[in-house]
Amino acid sequence: MISVARSTLHAPRPTIAVLLAVIATSCALPRAAQTPPVDPDAKAWIQLFNGRDLSGWDIKFTGRDLNENLHDTFRVEHNLLEVRYDKWSGFAGEFGHIFYRQPFSYYIVAAEYRFVGNQVAGAGPSYAWGIRNNGVMIHSQSASSMGKDQDFPISLEVQLLGGLGAGPRTTANLCTPGTNVIMDGKLVTEHCINSTSRTYDGDQWVRVEALVLGDSLIKHIVNGDTVLSYSKPQMGGGMANKTQPGVLQEGKLLPSGYIALQAETAPIDFRKVEVLDLVGCTDPKARNYKRYYVKSDSSACKY
Repeated sequence: MISVARSTLHAPRPTIAVLLAVIATSCALPRAAQTPPVDPDAKAWIQLFNGRDLSGWDIKFTGRDLNENLHDTFRVEHNLLEVRYDKWSGFAGEFGHIFYRQPFSYYIVAAEYRFVGNQVAGAGPSYAWGIRNNGVMIHSQSASSMGKDQDFPISLEVQLLGGLGAGPRTTANLCTPGTNVIMDGKLVTEHCINSTSRTYDGDQWVRVEALVLGDSLIKHIVNGDTVLSYSKPQMGGGMANKTQPGVLQEGKLLPSGYIALQAETAPIDFRKVEVLDLVGCTDPKARNYKRYYVKSDSSACKY
């Protein structure tokens, strides 16, 4: 026989008012948890490399069809985006680039990289400049708009150089395949211009950023220090050979473009490739307002 206490049997029933209060409280709590306050200064970095595969990227090698990953050069291993030449037996100018498929206009792009290993076998003395040499291409043409035999995309190259243990070798330099820029009020047509960075010897990780403000100001930044500045990026000059007819338009400003990484004979690792978009909602009343946006897009606002 089960014994039940008299106090339990005759406990007063809760009133309707008490029940409604309990229900109201339980309903209110989840809503408060779902709408935390938005921090307008919290940076919303977009990870272009997801750490798993090459989703969202296109590949183009000189003389090859779009998205032919020649000799498995671009690959993902150990959560790193790698450029490797262990499956190559020689080199005959097959420069490669991997392009993120979304263009940007006002943004900061950052890449964390380290050089590893030796230059591709068979490159020869004429490609000695390619030793520990890579680049982040900004304001680039798309992979699909390149000619089949084109070597470098029309773009601005944030040139990445590793030290060789034999004196200064700066990184985050500027190279200009199919482009020119303005520096100190003058049109610069020189292909490569050195930055003021220090030399990074060995296989150490380096973080390089480019602040890109449309077709106005661009800055190269290494480990937090600005090492090069220029403005008015525009098409022009050489070093982007065998382009499609009509694509290279001399003097045309470049207000936006794609981001690409290189494969030009040197093995390299990227552990991070990310973008901070500087275009967005600038209305402080919106839920997605960010104080760091420099170009307004009212259509992006969420209230």
